[in-house]
Amino acid sequence: MPADFRPSATLDVLQLRAKLLAFTRLFFDESGYFEVDTPTLSHERVIDPNIEPFVVPWSASKRLFLQTSPEFAMKRLLAAGAESIFQLGKVFRHGELGRLHNPEFTMLEWYRVGDNHHEQMDFVEKFVTSFASEIRRLSCDSPQPSALSPQPFERLTYDQAFERHAGSKVLARPTHEIVALARRLGVSAPESLLPGDRDGWLNLLLAERVEPHLGHGRPTFVFDYPGSQAALARVRGEGQTAVAERFELYVHGIELCNGYHELTDAAALRARIRHDASASEKHIPEPVHLLAAMESGLPPCSGVALGFDRLLMLSLGHDSVRQVIPFPFEIA
Repeated sequence: MPADFRPSATLDVLQLRAKLLAFTRLFFDESGYFEVDTPTLSHERVIDPNIEPFVVPWSASKRLFLQTSPEFAMKRLLAAGAESIFQLGKVFRHGELGRLHNPEFTMLEWYRVGDNHHEQMDFVEKFVTSFASEIRRLSCDSPQPSALSPQPFERLTYDQAFERHAGSKVLARPTHEIVALARRLGVSAPESLLPGDRDGWLNLLLAERVEPHLGHGRPTFVFDYPGSQAALARVRGEGQTAVAERFELYVHGIELCNGYHELTDAAALRARIRHDASASEKHIPEPVHLLAAMESGLPPCSGVALGFDRLLMLSLGHDSVRQVIPFPFEIA
């Protein structure tokens, strides 16, 4: 029997997808951004130890990496004088496969000089509601989840989200109380999760008891994450109650995007890389070009990364990204 050559998405959906890609580019152009096109194959790899890139052999002693995000190259452009830029294209993440994941997917990422993460939440809300309105205009008979109807999005701090859905704020609580909270809520932890791994327990509680309740009825922003989970965001405050100036947007319990008030201090980034590498026991080379850009004067800015496939999936009321892309990994 010959292999099934047909796409996983219908041609009607793929035509709609093409129109919405064009709409997205027009929206950002009219908002004062210009589109950039940075390499998907690079000498530098993602520094987050929890994200695995695809490795491409170049020579006996040299490896290149398919990019998991255009972030590093886009920040180099900001340091060179760009002020408002976006990119809409393919990125790659090794081992990410499932209903909401494909190893190759379309990411919309953008940066604006001078904005903070609260201003970018405003912009995300404007874009997402405009995107949903455009789908209604193009396809009046498409199912529309109420969470994407034009309305004020909900905004909760990380602590407020935990208090509402897990019964307690957590930032000021010692690790043993967070462990006790998880056990009291009946959250089953893997054997590999050590009692002293504070962020591990917080992430487990977030995934099991908080995230599934977010973004029902209307999209929900969660912001001011623990300072220990800053990644490439700025940190405000000190000690255990310090917060990272970052946010994530949830729709129907699904993370749609994340945004940062971007870290601009190269020394602080070097320290975070060393800390993360030590904690994960992984050797992660420093991103020399990004660090050089930061040292040259990366301006104050904010950035957002949004999964375009997920946005289209949610806007159409589908439950898998396979319904909005032509050839997912299994049949690529």
